[in-house]
Amino acid sequence: MTRLRIENLVHGYDARPVLDGVDLELPAGEFVVLIGPNGAGKTTLLQCVSGVQVPRSGRVWIDGIDLATDPVTAKSRLGVAVDPQKLPPLLTSRECLQLFAGARGLQAVPDSTWALCDALALTPLLDRQVDQGSLGLRQKLGIALGLLGEPALLLLDEPLNGLDPLSAHALKQYLQRRCREHGDTVLLSTHALDVAERFATRALLLVEGRLRRTWSDAELAQIRHAPDRSLEQAMVQAMS
Repeated sequence: MTRLRIENLVHGYDARPVLDGVDLELPAGEFVVLIGPNGAGKTTLLQCVSGVQVPRSGRVWIDGIDLATDPVTAKSRLGVAVDPQKLPPLLTSRECLQLFAGARGLQAVPDSTWALCDALALTPLLDRQVDQGSLGLRQKLGIALGLLGEPALLLLDEPLNGLDPLSAHALKQYLQRRCREHGDTVLLSTHALDVAERFATRALLLVEGRLRRTWSDAELAQIRHAPDRSLEQAMVQAMS
């Protein structure tokens, strides 16, 4: 099954192009990491896929559902981590989770979400008001909200920012299990290249709004096992 298909996606701000004809297909079970320099269009690409922004042209399908013609159904298959700056400041983390569960039509917060809170060391802080929490707490909450209900396609934009090493490792392992055991698909944008090297099944290099280079699972495995190679070196070479 194809979880995500993007066809000739074009977008920009005023006269400045940001995405320039992006084509992409992600099957079920893939853990895909999107890398590239600042301003490459990574966040804009994720926002167009999630429906936050409407592209100038091109089409997006989620589980075969056209985002433009049936956005409600398409977005029901989608999980997007919430920007920590956009969380309701006066609610507790627990109240946010309950609110989001209701918005997704769930009777209660799923056990899988509580398990993720445990893995991210968020559980002891669930009754703390959002605006009293650190960036790390808000980042963890935003991730838990986005993944609530176990959607089939997960979009994460720099989710490791503000996370301590143990929580970051737990999140990467959790996402890897979701892909391997449940057939979910992850598209994660990050500057942390170790995520691609150690956890991803594919890495995509976005430069000036175009997908410049793709590293397959086999190519990433070669990089992992070669002491004199790194994805950072491969990325620099691809951009030169």
